[in-house]
Amino acid sequence: MSHALALDHVGLCARDPAPLWAAWERMGFCLSPVAQQSGRRTPDGPVEPFGSGNRCAFLRHGYVELLGILDATLFANGLDRFLARHEGAHVLALGMDDAEANLARLRRGGLDIPGIAWLQRPVEPGGPIARFARLPFPDAPEGRVQLVQHLTPELVWDPRWMGHANGAEALEAAILVSAEPAAATARLSRLAGLPAEPDPLAGFRIRLPGRAGAAGPHSPAMETTLRILPPEALPRALPGIEAPGLPFLAGMVLRTADGAAAARAVLAGLPLRDAPGGGVMVPPEAAGGCAVVFA
Repeated sequence: MSHALALDHVGLCARDPAPLWAAWERMGFCLSPVAQQSGRRTPDGPVEPFGSGNRCAFLRHGYVELLGILDATLFANGLDRFLARHEGAHVLALGMDDAEANLARLRRGGLDIPGIAWLQRPVEPGGPIARFARLPFPDAPEGRVQLVQHLTPELVWDPRWMGHANGAEALEAAILVSAEPAAATARLSRLAGLPAEPDPLAGFRIRLPGRAGAAGPHSPAMETTLRILPPEALPRALPGIEAPGLPFLAGMVLRTADGAAAARAVLAGLPLRDAPGGGVMVPPEAAGGCAVVFA
C-alpha cells in the first residue's frame, strides 16, 4: 500500500541514555538490550557505524525507542541536532508495508526525497542484524518524522522483551503541539498519504487505519491516531505539561489490557496525574521528556 498504516514508534532522545533507560525501567518496562546503530548516510553510500544507539520497549502493537549517543566521535544520525533543542521525543514513525510504492507517491507529490534511507542494528550484542527501510520527511521542523518498513520484524519484536509489568500493550496515540498546526498537519498528512480531520479539542488529527501485523508481527488490526494541537489545547490534552519549545512531541497514549490497574501499582511513588478520558499520566520530567499516558 502507498500510505501509512499505523503508528509504529515514538523515539525519545537523550545525550546520556542511561538515566532515560533507568526511568523507563522504573515505569515497569522490560527493555531490549543496548544496540548501536549503523547505516548509510546516502542511499548508495557504504554501511558505517553510527554513534547513536538505543534500547526499546516493544509492545504487541508498536514500540517506544529510547535513543542516546554512545560514541560522540561517530556520526550522530541527527541526534545532536535534536538535542540542541531539548531532550525528549523527537522521532515519530508511521508504519508502511511498501517503501518503493510510498517513495514513488511522495516523489509524485513533489517531495525531494533522494531515496530510501537504510538503517540496521544488531538486536543484541553479537546477535542477528535487524534491518529497516525509512522515508523521512525532508527538513521537518517537528523532528524525524518518517515512514518505516521493518524488513526483519520477527527479530525485534522478541517475546523476551515484551512482558511489561505495567501491562502496556499498544502505542495508541501520539500528541504533537505546534504553533502552526495547519502547516504541521499538511506535512504529516502528505507523509502519511492520509487525510486529516478536526481534533475534538482543537487543531487536527490523522487516523491511521491499521491492519493485522502493521506494527509488529503479532499486532492486531487497530486504529491509531496522530493528534496535532495548538499550544492553547495542550493543558486540556495533557494537564500540567509545559512545552520547552515548539514544535513539541508532547505525549503518547499506551493502551493496557486492564484499564491501567497494573500501571497504577507499578508507578506508585512517581508524580502521577489523572489523564483526561481516563487512565494515568507520567509527566515528562519522570519519563525522559515526553508525557506517557497509560489507558
